[in-house]
Amino acid sequence: MVVREHRRRGAAFAAVAVAGVVATGTGCSTSTGASADDRPGRDPAAVRGAADVLIAAGSSRARTSMEMAAGGTRVTIRGEGGYDFAKRMGRLRVVLPKDPAGTSEHRPITELLSPTALYMKNRGAGVPADKWVRVDSTDLRDGNLVTGGATDPLTAAELLRGARDITFVGEQDLAGTRVRHYRGVTDIGRAAKSAAPYAREALAAAADGFGEDAVPFDAYLDEDGRLRKVRHRFNYVNQGRTFEVASTTLLYAFGVGVAVALPPEEDIFAGEIKM
Repeated sequence: MVVREHRRRGAAFAAVAVAGVVATGTGCSTSTGASADDRPGRDPAAVRGAADVLIAAGSSRARTSMEMAAGGTRVTIRGEGGYDFAKRMGRLRVVLPKDPAGTSEHRPITELLSPTALYMKNRGAGVPADKWVRVDSTDLRDGNLVTGGATDPLTAAELLRGARDITFVGEQDLAGTRVRHYRGVTDIGRAAKSAAPYAREALAAAADGFGEDAVPFDAYLDEDGRLRKVRHRFNYVNQGRTFEVASTTLLYAFGVGVAVALPPEEDIFAGEIKM
């Protein structure tokens, strides 16, 4: 993965570009034909309220996967960590893809997610090992849906507030939990208008930055209405190239303790990032 710095509205933002090939595939079985009822997780309208249920749940562990393809090149970036939905803060360890020879060219990136900014350590050449890079998420063209190589889990749920054409696909087992699978299309602009204040500006930026507002999704809710998995498919344009991006977030171990401490100002790198 290559991350380039640009200027937009007088602020820096990072754009993710493809650089390598990693292909993965998974499969699962579903049972179709069941009808939704009014229990949590069984009403398609619960998809739009997934963010509210996560906030009530408090916290969870998270795994992320971001697959990007452009011009026949495909990479997968993976992340793992925890998220405090009540505080709207998380910590992920993001692993970049290996080169074609099978060796890793980059150290894992530590990402701290907050309501207003993305903090990254081991961010790029020229950044001291003990320094963090801070990016204002409201100045990102994608609202940090794609930039960090992992979609903020709560923002991914907030994006579902704009869901429409929701279809119940069926029930299935997901990592030992019975879930109900819904499929539809969400509208970024519509989601921005309905989102909680902390996510509104970031999603509004994404509505301006993405080529299309319509984002297909698959969402999986458990019996308590908690979002267990969500997969969004974006078309992201950067420097004239269109990237097909599939971002998947898996949530589990709800209620686990998650500690996130943002770095002090003196640990924020203010110099030029060499690429």
